[in-house]
Amino acid sequence: MVQIFVRDNNVEQALKALKKKMQREGTFREMKRRKFYEKPSEKRARQKAEAIRRARKLMRKRLQREGGL
Repeated sequence: MVQIFVRDNNVEQALKALKKKMQREGTFREMKRRKFYEKPSEKRARQKAEAIRRARKLMRKRLQREGGL
């Protein structure tokens, strides 16, 4: 659960912090994804694509780390 405290009645700063936390947690992406029904076949395809994307990102990071030595 996301919790933000408002200090000195600075609501703008608290709202900015809330948006940043929600973005980091992927809440906005999740809300957008759940807006419409997703067929099981589409869900599998999306999950597979996300896994491939994560694997490629991990490989890029590894190569960058090893190449920088």
